[in-house]
Amino acid sequence: MPVISWLHELCSPTCCLGAPSSPPHPPADSDAKKDDAMAAAADNEVAVITHRTVDANGLRMHVAEAGPPGAPPVLLLHGFPQVWYAWRHQMRALADAGYRAVAPDLRGYGDSDAPAAELQYTAMHVVGDLVALLDAVVGAGKPVFVVAHDWGALTAWNLCLFRPDRVRALVSLSVAFTPRSPARRPVDGLRALYGDDYYICRIQEPGAIEAEFARLGTELVLRKFLAYRTPGPLMMPKSGWGSPDDEVPLPSWITEEDIKYYASKFNKTSFTGGLNYYRALNKTWELTAPWTGAEIKVPVKFIVGDLDLTYHTPGIQDFIHKGGFKKYVPLLDDVVVMKGVGHFINEEKPKEVSEHVISFIRKLSAEM
Repeated sequence: MPVISWLHELCSPTCCLGAPSSPPHPPADSDAKKDDAMAAAADNEVAVITHRTVDANGLRMHVAEAGPPGAPPVLLLHGFPQVWYAWRHQMRALADAGYRAVAPDLRGYGDSDAPAAELQYTAMHVVGDLVALLDAVVGAGKPVFVVAHDWGALTAWNLCLFRPDRVRALVSLSVAFTPRSPARRPVDGLRALYGDDYYICRIQEPGAIEAEFARLGTELVLRKFLAYRTPGPLMMPKSGWGSPDDEVPLPSWITEEDIKYYASKFNKTSFTGGLNYYRALNKTWELTAPWTGAEIKVPVKFIVGDLDLTYHTPGIQDFIHKGGFKKYVPLLDDVVVMKGVGHFINEEKPKEVSEHVISFIRKLSAEM
């Protein structure tokens, strides 16, 4: 589900979820066209979006794009349980504003390759994918604006840490930067804080959550995640995360067609790729030791909903609003808290988020 930006005392940022195993390559052209038609039917905004496959870092990555090829590029990074389609509204808005939106399916998701090994989902791997993708799509060494949500935001923070030369500015949704703590591995800290039923702890065992998701069915799992609005820790008891007969009404901002599109992707690739990001958390913590105490040195705007579970992690609001966030992100330009909004903020409030993103990019472009 949504990534939780847990206690900043415990660990560095990183999280997400997944079920069986994914094909080594994106689908044949006929399947891709069928999927694209389904997406267009689900939301006519996607009609202007084109799709291609790019070789990057040893993977074949699916990329959706909108806007003029020569326009300033904006990289959009999705979270869990989503794919490029999470950005369909922002892609159209960015294209209409004269920008080139680039939204990949991250490694393990959608029509991008999904390496089988759990430890091939560390921050090093995923940031490596993005650098190679940018080289292929935008040009070697060229920086881009980045907009990211959930696991995409965690990945974007690491991109800023490892390769600030490739980021002109970042708009992070839902997940704030939290510095790496050398004291304890993140999963160990979360287990001590929330117990074994906390969702990140539950998915550490390979196959366990995949079996639970298979029991519930892909569409119901997606409905449970996307409709979740409880501002507190997400628990998945070992006794079961509900019944296959559960009825979960959809919020007004997502349609049955949207759910079916997402389900078509996770039925094809499974949830396992997304789950493996969580399973690589402790390994990422080990590998990022050289960045302990490092600051984010790019301009940043942060946007979160006040009902987002990440905004109710113990200690996070004080960290964001009382100087901790600004200490580690000295070029933090603005923090926006949207009232009555949950975790999937870019889908729940597409117009408002698009306006925030475009105004921030225009402001920085004028200053550069």
